[in-house]
Amino acid sequence: MSARLSAHAGAPVQKSYMREAVEMVVKSLVDDVDAVDVREVEQQGGTLIEVRVAPSDMGKLIGRQGRTIRALRSLAFAVSLKRKHRFMLEIVE
Repeated sequence: MSARLSAHAGAPVQKSYMREAVEMVVKSLVDDVDAVDVREVEQQGGTLIEVRVAPSDMGKLIGRQGRTIRALRSLAFAVSLKRKHRFMLEIVE
């Protein structure tokens, strides 16, 4: 069974999948792909996903009136509901 198949509902939470998904989306949005850094920090009650990008790409990640980052946070929330594990997404300068 591949690792991708074991991530279905009911399987143990594999948090690195969420980090990898966020990293893939963020890298597709920014110009300086090498400056993207996505980390997972375990906290009480969930996992914090910290995203760092180049200062010149910050606006692309946030989007107009915060729409892009809001969409990424909505994605994290949807995964949280599905996996019964809270994911929080934060941009770190």
